[in-house]
Amino acid sequence: MGLRQLVGQSKAFVAEIGKLPLIARCDVRVLIQGETGTGKELCARAIHYLSPRSSGPFIPVNCGAIPAELVENELFGHERGAYTGATTAHAGMIHEAEGGTLFLDEIDCLPPVAQVKLLRFIQEKEYRPLGSTKVRHADVRVISATNADTEQAVKEGKLRRDFYYRLNVVPLLLPPLRERRCDIELLAQHFLSKFVSEFNSSVSSIAHAALRKLASYDWPGNVRELEHVMERAVTLAEQSVLQAEDIVLPTESAPLVNDSFSQAKARMIDRFEREYIREMLIAYCGNITKAALAAKKNRRAFWQLIRKHHINVHEFKSDTF
Repeated sequence: MGLRQLVGQSKAFVAEIGKLPLIARCDVRVLIQGETGTGKELCARAIHYLSPRSSGPFIPVNCGAIPAELVENELFGHERGAYTGATTAHAGMIHEAEGGTLFLDEIDCLPPVAQVKLLRFIQEKEYRPLGSTKVRHADVRVISATNADTEQAVKEGKLRRDFYYRLNVVPLLLPPLRERRCDIELLAQHFLSKFVSEFNSSVSSIAHAALRKLASYDWPGNVRELEHVMERAVTLAEQSVLQAEDIVLPTESAPLVNDSFSQAKARMIDRFEREYIREMLIAYCGNITKAALAAKKNRRAFWQLIRKHHINVHEFKSDTF
């Protein structure tokens, strides 16, 4: 894999990606930070496959997807009879990563007890499976990632300070796509080629209007969201050139340069009102009175906003009422 999947030319992005070959040469611990969808796992994989460990396994672990009570079991494994129902031994992900790389994503979701045990493993390269009296040694490189504000997570106690410092030897900060807009067209063309090849599609290019539409959107889901938008567009396209109407976005963002300040402000206020009203109606199952009360607006004014934005209240009402 290497660097082939990491597409971009923006200065901030290239500066971070340029560090990967240097980082890959040794087993230094890396903490990759960035919003969801910015490519943290791709970076971790690139480091692994550029390193001397490339022939070994790359084991990704989404710490946020494992129930707190199972984290230690999944990471360290257990012996037969370690607890009720443990009829067979389980090796654990550290064992699976032997000779390769263990990628810990969403580290801020790890419970404190697991952080303490992982800290010892990182320091000593040894661990003990649940129910075992024997200490095991492992030859594993650890790369971690998070989309959280790590300093805030440390202050709030979600991340142990010693654990954070052990992981954060070399920090990488991946910029969000809205801060690298010059890369949007390049990425769109990359994903176009990818999905045309995968789906044997007849689509050959993207119209300028479609590219302008992509460039004007803020991409809260970052590169992953752009990839999914392009995948859908190529799948459903009926012409050889993707048009603006083929690009389906959750919301329409304001053009960045064509509007005056007052026009851009009005557009952003309009978008905020629409999204806020929808969120309040979701929270109160379509009950306008309760939603208006929570928003601290009178019911009449709240109803006027609903009508202004053509929001169908019935779609928010619970089937149980």
